[in-house]
Amino acid sequence: MPALLGLDPATYRPHELHSPERQFQETNCYTDLWIELLHAQGFEPLAMLAFCTVVDFEGDQWTFFKPPPEDLARLYGLEVQELVVYRSLPEHILEQLRLGRSVIVEADAYYLPDTAGRSYREQHEKSSIAVESLDVEGERMRYFHGPGYYEVAGDDYRNVLRLGREFSVDVLPPFIEFVRGDRLAACPHDQLRAVAAELLDVQVARTPAENPVSRFGGRLTDDLPHLLENEQAYHLYAFATVRQCGAAWDAASSFLAWLADGEDGDTARAADVFASLAGAAKMLLFKLARASATGKTLDPAPAIDDMAATWEQATRLLGGR
Repeated sequence: MPALLGLDPATYRPHELHSPERQFQETNCYTDLWIELLHAQGFEPLAMLAFCTVVDFEGDQWTFFKPPPEDLARLYGLEVQELVVYRSLPEHILEQLRLGRSVIVEADAYYLPDTAGRSYREQHEKSSIAVESLDVEGERMRYFHGPGYYEVAGDDYRNVLRLGREFSVDVLPPFIEFVRGDRLAACPHDQLRAVAAELLDVQVARTPAENPVSRFGGRLTDDLPHLLENEQAYHLYAFATVRQCGAAWDAASSFLAWLADGEDGDTARAADVFASLAGAAKMLLFKLARASATGKTLDPAPAIDDMAATWEQATRLLGGR
């Protein structure tokens, strides 16, 4: 069973960013897999999270925040490249694993057992996984996904890798990337915070010119009547909006606390403010969920106003660094 790291799902311990005690245990599928892929290789994933500080409201969703490839290269010496699919997926994955590279595959969560109770055997959803090992003969695959490391086998394995049955010709192959670390040097550990601080400065320069929480508040007021009539629509909407920004701010808080390294100052204070912002987003999620389930009206304006003011405070602190 070709494997990069020789891990066992039964004994694997996720990074603290995926602790159940966090306000948001998961970020999004792509950032989550990078957190664990880095952690499993002995890197500090907190160092890459500067991009979480400047998520924006994009008109119909909040930023689906992902680690910039240039940051991964500078911090960890890792390059991300697209893989051209022209053979079976197991063939491509085995080729890359044997070269010491991880493979990131766009998969259908309907066949991923770790999503039991959400997507597994219930609904088809696109999600990203990072393959760590593959056993073609035994039909087993181990992979990073969400907050942990898992195994898929048998019929689920065949469906994830599009094997054993005909797939419609108008269903395109999944998007696949591979990660190589043999050409660049990782940042020395004792320089990690200094480099992460430089990457934060780059992100701060991209801070939205207008308060994104206020802009989202206006859209939420318009969307709310539909959400109160359709609980399924609420879940999709919540994932793309409030949950996305809340998870980003929670990760930003952890990043800034790590960057401050116990010292007092604007960076440490910004970490606390982002934690408050994440908590407010989680509370708004609860209120929206309750309103959607009961059909009762909800005035989100007070919560939005408080969150907008908190965002302004966090932004000032980052600018004051």
